[in-house]
Amino acid sequence: MELCVPSTEHPPPRSAPQHPPGIRVPPRLTSPPLPGRNFLQKVMFAGGSDSPYAKAMKGQITLSQVSPRVEEGCRQHASASGIALPPAFSIARAFREMVAKGTVNTPLLRAARMLRRNGFKTCVLTNNWVDDSAGRLFTATLMNLLRRHFDLVIESCRLGAQKPDPEIYTYALDALQAKPQEVIILDNIGENLKPAREMGMATVLVRDTETVLKELEELSGIQLLTPEELLPTACDPSDITHGYVPIRPGVQLHFVEMGDGPVVCLCHGFPESWLSWRYQIPALADAGFRVIALEMKGYGESTAPLDIKEYSQEQICKVKSCRGIPQTVLVGHDWGGAVVWNMALFYPERVRAVASLNTPYRPADPTVDIVEKMKAYPNFDYQFYFQEPVRGLLVGFPENPPASLILHGPELQYYIQRFQKSGFNGPLNWYRNMRPNWHWALTAKDRKITMPALMVTAGKDVVLHPNMSSGMEEWIPQLRREHLEECGHWTQMERPAALNRILVEWLEGLPPATPLPKISRL
Repeated sequence: MELCVPSTEHPPPRSAPQHPPGIRVPPRLTSPPLPGRNFLQKVMFAGGSDSPYAKAMKGQITLSQVSPRVEEGCRQHASASGIALPPAFSIARAFREMVAKGTVNTPLLRAARMLRRNGFKTCVLTNNWVDDSAGRLFTATLMNLLRRHFDLVIESCRLGAQKPDPEIYTYALDALQAKPQEVIILDNIGENLKPAREMGMATVLVRDTETVLKELEELSGIQLLTPEELLPTACDPSDITHGYVPIRPGVQLHFVEMGDGPVVCLCHGFPESWLSWRYQIPALADAGFRVIALEMKGYGESTAPLDIKEYSQEQICKVKSCRGIPQTVLVGHDWGGAVVWNMALFYPERVRAVASLNTPYRPADPTVDIVEKMKAYPNFDYQFYFQEPVRGLLVGFPENPPASLILHGPELQYYIQRFQKSGFNGPLNWYRNMRPNWHWALTAKDRKITMPALMVTAGKDVVLHPNMSSGMEEWIPQLRREHLEECGHWTQMERPAALNRILVEWLEGLPPATPLPKISRL
């Protein structure tokens, strides 16, 4: 079945463009005041299919062409009607103010995500213009958000047909390979629902969020008002930007990237992939961050050198600034947590803030050999098993192990393909540097981690138990703590929605980034 979602929660004025789903547009432009309730509407729609509105919605003219035409039309109409326009009258400013007040309707996006997860296809039909204005970043951000959360986004300006033209509905049916009887369409303008209803689609007029969700529940048979924590939208490896950052000649790291804004770099652990962050990448991008998820050395498409020394923490941290970014927020899990703590300790000028999931920070103890210390903890016995390169990782495992509850379907196949490509030798070499890592850490004796930091512990992690993080405040003065009790080791996949809330709140509360200095030429 398919779902077509509404343009807005509340109807925009007929003088304004019908924006994409979940965007609340103010019902009245309050600044500057317009003379007469229907004044702007008459100008925008004057000429029918030749009007500035109709041409913009069908992509025949762009937003920067709309403003002067409408402004001139307003002046002509005012002169003919004997109306005095305010001195500060500006159509362009009115549109900018309208856009600035728009917000995303989170419950509707959440409902669309739930329907997708239950086998529905989701589609946005939006009467939208080609935005070539100075403030077009809002449009770009919004369109990227919609494309992350919906299977298909159809813009009238790309198609040359707008709602309620029957062509746009026919196009959507063809694109989704659906019959009208399989479709539920939502819109906040009744006129847009009429042709869909005549074609045989079920329709819902959007007045308020709670009512529309109840109607949608009845039509779809899916519970949408549940208080349960939903899985966030995951990114697709085939629909995200991939790149490579050189470390030195012949060695590079693969990464994926999404979003725009302050940079957040995600570092995974063992035996993982950048895809372990699949639920965090869209959420952080939607929150206004540029997210770079690294595929760590030895994994997937990143280089996997044979030399064990290549996987010491000292060598791992010798990474050039990714894509010329001098400073970033680092977030790590498992071995990635160790990396981000060491980056904050040894390269503080490169780290704006640091966060670790499960992996605590402990300064190196010069009084006890690290190998002997590790042997005192039975939970770390597996690390000694990994020390012998000739040993097989899965010796003794059943031929048909139970299915994973957090990694399945296409995601599991992606993992399999990555490890078939790179093998396990590189990932296991991370464990074969116990003493080199200890000796390097000893060189930072008495050094503290001074930037803002976040430690997220998980109550059910039997190896990296929360009690291992006690006393971190002594070494990290700006430490903030968060805890997820009902969570095991794979935090970002087990409790993604809760973790996303923690990360976004912490990231949004960080002090602003320091402006880059201007370096004069000698």
